Amino acid sequence: MEIKGTTKITGIFGYPVKHSLSPVFQNSAFEYLGLDYIYIPFEIKPKDLKFATKSIKIFSIVGVNVTIPHKKEIIKYIDELDATSEILGVVNTIHNIDGKLKGYTTDGDGFIKSLKEEGNFNPKNKNIFILGAGGSSYAICGALIKEKVNYIFISNRTYENALKLKKHLNKKLNFKNVEIIPFEKRNEKNIWKNIDIIINTTSVGMKENDPLLIEKSNIEKVKFVYDIVYNRKTELLKVAEELKIPNLDGLSMLIYQGAISFEIWTGKKAPIEIMKKSLYEKIKSNG
Repeated sequence: MEIKGTTKITGIFGYPVKHSLSPVFQNSAFEYLGLDYIYIPFEIKPKDLKFATKSIKIFSIVGVNVTIPHKKEIIKYIDELDATSEILGVVNTIHNIDGKLKGYTTDGDGFIKSLKEEGNFNPKNKNIFILGAGGSSYAICGALIKEKVNYIFISNRTYENALKLKKHLNKKLNFKNVEIIPFEKRNEKNIWKNIDIIINTTSVGMKENDPLLIEKSNIEKVKFVYDIVYNRKTELLKVAEELKIPNLDGLSMLIYQGAISFEIWTGKKAPIEIMKKSLYEKIKSNG
């Protein structure tokens, strides 16, 4: 890849962001299509977010992805939001259109595409159990509601954050079938009688010694397990595999949400298979 004076810059804002795999598949996609673009990780501390967002205009950056912990806070500094971001109150993609910053959320659509196309699982009329109430949970819940799920159970360490998410879904999406499960009660047996899918949107599982949040006897009752952690095989996914329950990790969602961002920035159809190939080769080479 040759960097020239005409090269258009894209990237990702996060903290930390050194571990991000997005540059791998985004740059492979640019190169495959012969586009004069580059994708760079920008490690932005929360205190610097306002100035970093202004710099998108200053440096004529075409667009950026936004990851933890900035997905909600960055909305304050954006000129315009698409309809989904407006409703959900989160942004994970910014497009700089002639000096005007427009925010999108591609996480939810990326999640649904990966669930249906990679996981062969249709969430319509299903009962969902979600761990976490952060930015990704907002996007995923919003997308699931669009897919006409039956019921959503939310469990989060901080009860107040789960309550905020529930109220948001009630008010903004007029979806009333939401129940908060206090974190300490998440493994009570009566909850798990009719759960179809577990979705982990927390960071639990990123480290080797992280605990299994859901007991094995409860996991074995579900039809699908989705863990958005993508840097390693989590304990949740290991148990799902042991129980022969269909499952996906966060790599699938990462690629599909990234493909939507790619299309927003370039106006070109993302080469999904090339993106997948480059990502899995990188992971394999890292052992």
